[in-house]
Amino acid sequence: MAPITQTLPITLSPELDFDQSAASALGDSLASSYIQATPFPHIVIDNFLQEDLIASICSHFPVEPTNNEMLYERGYKGQRKRQISPNECAPYLKTVFNAFNSAPMLQFLEKLTGIEGLIPDPYFTGGGLHETKSGGFLGVHSDFRLNKKLNIERRLNAIIYLNEDWQEEYGGNLELWDIDMKTCLKKVLPIYNRCVIFNTDKDSNHGHPEPLTTPEHITRRSIALYYYTAQTMAADPAQRNKTHYKPRPKDRLSLKYYLNKLIKKRN
Repeated sequence: MAPITQTLPITLSPELDFDQSAASALGDSLASSYIQATPFPHIVIDNFLQEDLIASICSHFPVEPTNNEMLYERGYKGQRKRQISPNECAPYLKTVFNAFNSAPMLQFLEKLTGIEGLIPDPYFTGGGLHETKSGGFLGVHSDFRLNKKLNIERRLNAIIYLNEDWQEEYGGNLELWDIDMKTCLKKVLPIYNRCVIFNTDKDSNHGHPEPLTTPEHITRRSIALYYYTAQTMAADPAQRNKTHYKPRPKDRLSLKYYLNKLIKKRN
């Protein structure tokens, strides 16, 4: 399915108000494409935010370290990755993220996905602003499904890319994998103002597992938004509290080689 070109109806004002009716109508118009997508319900929308809005977000992206941000330097779960809380950013970005948590945004997503009663996370647990440097990656995984602080079930991810003049040779594709982790069924290039929305289920396997090949001064930047419902899951808490990283076939071979080498060394 090719990316859809739509613009979320946000009116750029001091309050960043949505046109509520238009947001609902847009979600409804895209619902069929979303539900029928494979390998799991998702949609790719280009030109998602108004040009002046996304340009302003990019200009306010924190260059210097913020308080309490997360850094992932090594490992399959992420490498050379920076995670920034909107609550630690300048007032402008806080206002923008409040708009992403507002009722019109929730109505757009509910109409799009058919999931009712969506709840935003005011703490942006695991979400916010993400930045990955050259050589960095994020292994394929299915996300944690329980927000332990709020005791609510994670249902949706929305990712908005902030990468101007992104070149295909840089890599950084978001990969969507099948349930059995045998085949990547879709790759999404993280180009400027592209939004990807998808269900967060136990088999929503995704990541950008190939190391970035950008010049050192170019990073992969995005907005990550997560939405929840109040339903209680029947799954074992041990299975829902954690992010589950899932090696690709070639990752399994590499892991097997590493383990065999380690065993021989110990013997």
